[in-house]
Amino acid sequence: MAKPRRGVQFQHRGSNHHNGRRPSISESDGVSESGSPIGAAMNGKLETSKEEDEPPPQSEYEKKKQNFITRAIWTLVMMAAFFTAMFSGHLYIIAIITGIQVMSFKEVIAIANVPSKAKNLRFTRSLNWYFLGTTMYFLYGESVIYYFKHIVLVDKVLLPFATHHRFISFMLYVIGFVFFVGSLQKGHYRFQFTQFAWTHMALYLIVVQAHFVMNNIFEGMIWFFLPASLVITNDIFAYICGIAFGRTQLIKLSPKKTVEGFVGAWVCTIFFGFAITNVLMRYKYFICPVNDLGANIFTGLECTPNPVFIPQAYHIPSIVTNIPFPGSLHIPSIVHVAPMQFHILVFATFASLIAPFGGFFASGLKRTFKVKDFGESIPGHGGITDRMDCQFIMGFFAFMYYQSFIAVYKANVGDVIQTAIQGLDHEEMVEVVKGLSKYLVNQGVVQESVMECWTGIVGKRR
Repeated sequence: MAKPRRGVQFQHRGSNHHNGRRPSISESDGVSESGSPIGAAMNGKLETSKEEDEPPPQSEYEKKKQNFITRAIWTLVMMAAFFTAMFSGHLYIIAIITGIQVMSFKEVIAIANVPSKAKNLRFTRSLNWYFLGTTMYFLYGESVIYYFKHIVLVDKVLLPFATHHRFISFMLYVIGFVFFVGSLQKGHYRFQFTQFAWTHMALYLIVVQAHFVMNNIFEGMIWFFLPASLVITNDIFAYICGIAFGRTQLIKLSPKKTVEGFVGAWVCTIFFGFAITNVLMRYKYFICPVNDLGANIFTGLECTPNPVFIPQAYHIPSIVTNIPFPGSLHIPSIVHVAPMQFHILVFATFASLIAPFGGFFASGLKRTFKVKDFGESIPGHGGITDRMDCQFIMGFFAFMYYQSFIAVYKANVGDVIQTAIQGLDHEEMVEVVKGLSKYLVNQGVVQESVMECWTGIVGKRR
């Protein structure tokens, strides 16, 4: 057998190609002479295709411009959705607050929930949502029973749930607590207890405070809209005043916040509060408590206005009225002002000087976990929590202030029904109804035949 000869080249194989392989396109590019027409054309096509595939990078100005446009568009979208819901009725605002509540909880939990996936821990995410559902069941139930007891307590199906609502809520929480203890895994105790504490902190800072915002809606739309608008206004004026004459840094957590912007926004928010309150007080849709969830801006609401919205006469001290002024200017001895105009000073001050610390708290939280935003739910704005960090504490304050200094406590139909159902037996309830019927007959509100009919019905049942 003849030995194969080495170094023999065949005519159909190029001498410049390694191992006798056909030249690929990339290899052809590499061996093509720069001066050859084929090589130049091929290199030019490849460079052109690369330029088409990779768009030129945006400048810093273009990025800021695009972000500003996106932010402005979504700001208008959110404003339109908010005002549409508010004018459509209280039920729509409640739905929005519920959605914000759930989304904010999801964003805050997601920050610390990533390591649980890496550790392959089961049920961590499920327990978070279970505790959220349990907490919302308790808080929403409390609100429904308090504001709609005249409906809930007379319903045969809902009565047991309303009567034993707190015990049911407690047992639901205990079930979650037992399940958490049963899910503990050796080697991960510290992490799992940290997650448990983180979940409860999120429930308190978001869900509980949002619950009081919900109660503000039931007390009257003004107690929800006014605090929310004051926070938004203060944020806008803080930005404007900070750019105009801000010099001194306010807090290290937010380097762009300045003392001048902080104080300037406070003054502007007070003036805005006076103006918007003067407008809202004129409409019962805003100042009346909710007695019909189907009401909207067109149907309106009817109620006896809270005295805080009724102008009252205030006497100006003579030492002030006797101050000489040029011309015909003088200070009147009596002025008529609604007490709400004094309360708005407190609301505006809290929205300007205290509520921003909710934002500072959120900034510190994001720095701790080294994230820019809580999420990407709103293009150009970040997450829902980034926009609501100051609103939760402001709504909580509005509820506490209203209940302490503004609310008028008097017996209503729901309170009377609750007292009768929970404190009287059936025989005593019948006597109460007979007594009320006799009173209404004597006052001429109902006819005497109603009393006779009721007495006959009760006699037959006995």
